[in-house]
Amino acid sequence: MNKFSKAVRTNTCIYGTVIVAYVVLQFLMAGGNLSSSLKGQLVPICAYVIMAISLNLTVGVLGELSLGHAGFMSVGAFTGVVACISLENVIPIPMVRLGVGILAGTLFAALAGVLIGIPVLRLAGDYLAIVTLAFGEIIKNIITCLYVGVDDRGLHFGFLSSAAALELNPGGRIIIDGPMGISAIPKLSTFTTGFVLIILTLVIVLNLVKSRSGRAIMAVRDNRIAAESVGIPVTKYKMMAFVTSAALAGGAGALYAMNFSTIIATKFNFNTSILILVFVVLGGLGNMWGSIVSATILTVLPEMLRQFNDYRMLIYAVVLILVMLTTNSGSFRSIINRGLAAIRPANKKGGASK
Repeated sequence: MNKFSKAVRTNTCIYGTVIVAYVVLQFLMAGGNLSSSLKGQLVPICAYVIMAISLNLTVGVLGELSLGHAGFMSVGAFTGVVACISLENVIPIPMVRLGVGILAGTLFAALAGVLIGIPVLRLAGDYLAIVTLAFGEIIKNIITCLYVGVDDRGLHFGFLSSAAALELNPGGRIIIDGPMGISAIPKLSTFTTGFVLIILTLVIVLNLVKSRSGRAIMAVRDNRIAAESVGIPVTKYKMMAFVTSAALAGGAGALYAMNFSTIIATKFNFNTSILILVFVVLGGLGNMWGSIVSATILTVLPEMLRQFNDYRMLIYAVVLILVMLTTNSGSFRSIINRGLAAIRPANKKGGASK
């Protein structure tokens, strides 16, 4: 009963933090107290928060290391934008088109999760990490060689050729132009859409973790052999967590892509996967609230340090290392505690002499 109450309090705290942050930021924007650079960061922050929560489901709750999460984000981003542009004449309302684009990105990323999960989830540990890393690179290279256009006859696809090879009718449009990616994207994403997606992501992930399926997933994480011995279908629950994580990443990718006028496949590379993994590790494995905070701070921090020009990324890296050491190294924490203990008596003595 106490554990249930604690889980309810924790989840309420997570939802409350997100809602309060949204309301405060809306007031700041209405009063003109938010800089244009921070306004431009709001949608990417929402996308990275969703990415961090979804990856935490695979790494923290399922206990499997995935290094290809940016690949699912890429699938969602390009699919969502293609859906939005090709449906411009069919769905004239921008917000409805944005919703359809995010849904398309989510479904295609989930399909990619199923196709990758079937062979990959039989592996574990380093082997799974290597295969997911390869998946992310394969997706990036496929999209780099992909040409997609639309005209009155519908969508046209081509590989390793050129946009001219699509032979579009007059009035047709190139959507994906190989290594040039997609340009002239309608900027449909809004901060409110990102907020709604974060709430939906939290509802899905927190309810899954608290459900019977979530307990089975954590049992597989803690001891696979013991879970199998009591009849838990390991592959089924691993697939459930992996595909859910991939689908949420696809939705985040569509949201992210429609915040910019141009995207290219190399944006969703290995570095992006590592960045999202850093959000998860820094926030704490299995800790969704920590993932939200770390993704927000580490996305905003480079912009806040922009006044230091050439040294800002160096400062960013140093801050990141110090935070990692503080949160994950017992010896480093003991050094800090000894330092604080050495300061406290001096303060007490100073206070007594006064």
